[in-house]
Amino acid sequence: MSMQQIDGAADAATTFGNWQAFSVLVVDDEPGMRSFLERTLKPRCGLVEVVADVERGIELMARLHFDLVVLDIALPGKSGVEWLQELREGGFTGDVILITAFADMDTAIKALRGGASDFILKPFRVDQMLNSIKRCFEGARLARENFVLRRELAELATEIDGLVGHSTAIQHLRGLIKRIAPMPTTVLLQGESGTGKEVTARALHQMSARSARPFVPVNCGAIAAELIESELFGHVKGAFTGAVGSRNGLFYYAHGGTLFLDEIAELPLAMQTKLLRVLEERRVRPVGSEKEVPVDVRIIAATNRELAGEVAAGRFRQDLYYRLAVVDIAIPPLRSRREDVGELTAHFMGLLSSQLGVAPLPLTREVLEGMTAYAWPGNVRELKNFLERSLILGCFPIEALRAVCGVLADDATDAGESAELLSLAEVEKRHILRVLDAAAGNKSEAARRLGVSRKTLERKCLAWGEAGLLL
Repeated sequence: MSMQQIDGAADAATTFGNWQAFSVLVVDDEPGMRSFLERTLKPRCGLVEVVADVERGIELMARLHFDLVVLDIALPGKSGVEWLQELREGGFTGDVILITAFADMDTAIKALRGGASDFILKPFRVDQMLNSIKRCFEGARLARENFVLRRELAELATEIDGLVGHSTAIQHLRGLIKRIAPMPTTVLLQGESGTGKEVTARALHQMSARSARPFVPVNCGAIAAELIESELFGHVKGAFTGAVGSRNGLFYYAHGGTLFLDEIAELPLAMQTKLLRVLEERRVRPVGSEKEVPVDVRIIAATNRELAGEVAAGRFRQDLYYRLAVVDIAIPPLRSRREDVGELTAHFMGLLSSQLGVAPLPLTREVLEGMTAYAWPGNVRELKNFLERSLILGCFPIEALRAVCGVLADDATDAGESAELLSLAEVEKRHILRVLDAAAGNKSEAARRLGVSRKTLERKCLAWGEAGLLL
């Protein structure tokens, strides 16, 4: 290894990008080459390991995740080309750069056909190696972003522009987002289910300096307690039963961007402790690994519970609560901004009619008055679902809307229930059953009074299990 190559490493370090999110394994039996590559890569990469033979490389690969392997061909024992083939057969999807001082065209072709990302002859210049590594990492970064996009498409269909309305409450929320988004601050969103916490989180991400990087949502309440640590931090091969290979966690895929932790109150206490440590140290340790990986992630957490109450009840760590609630935003329920119902209805009507391929329904004053009078305990989500159901049926349940306030008042009086606890679906069901009772069980007459077809009425009764009403 020449002094010119070693001296060139420092200059190259200022030319190429920051690769702290990536890890490299170097396998070469020449001490000078190992030292040269270690000095060149350690200032740039998050993790660099150097070993002299394949056997030691196999041991490290069993415990740690590597994005790239720089592999010499001529090694004692098993050759680099042989191990490359085994890695590909074993499912390793990372990049492999083969290096050698003795090679012919047949060896190069065999290596590339075996799955090598590049083939470099010794001696090589620093910038030649770094350019090759840069291409590999850019491909890995693109793969991460594609993974995130696929996850978003598979799990989420919420509109980014869902903060619709001109009420004082929604304008205040927009103002908070505009002020907070550019800052790196951790944010806690608290509000009832269906109020738009994820829409708010996405708006915070889109208006931040991280908007070009991934937004990774995860529902903490939808993941089994024994799997949540692996899901967030990743794991190495053999870390637990079923861990047949290494896997990156969601912190890894969110690097440089935003990780949205929905239903944060559902995290087990043991996991809360580990999350607090990550927030304080900005490093994660994959399950079963001895190494910590640096992460650059903005955390936005959300919950439909009152988190201070969860702290008082001993179900949520107080120190984690304070760490998350650097900025605490309350998302208003729809009943506190009823003046937005009309605008939300028009927005979702246009969106859903296009998605379903049907004509929008006419929004009469009668319909809008009935919808505005309703409390919408399921918030914006319930409103959207109601509109989708109406478009599928081809009409609004007009009679149910007319009777909303009356039915709620009667139910609250008769059963001692709070009107706020009834969903529109329950109101609709009760009203239809009352109309059937008033029509003495005559389904055709009840359907006429309700403004729906008899088939629609029968389908609803079957869905409710009211089979006796169809006789």
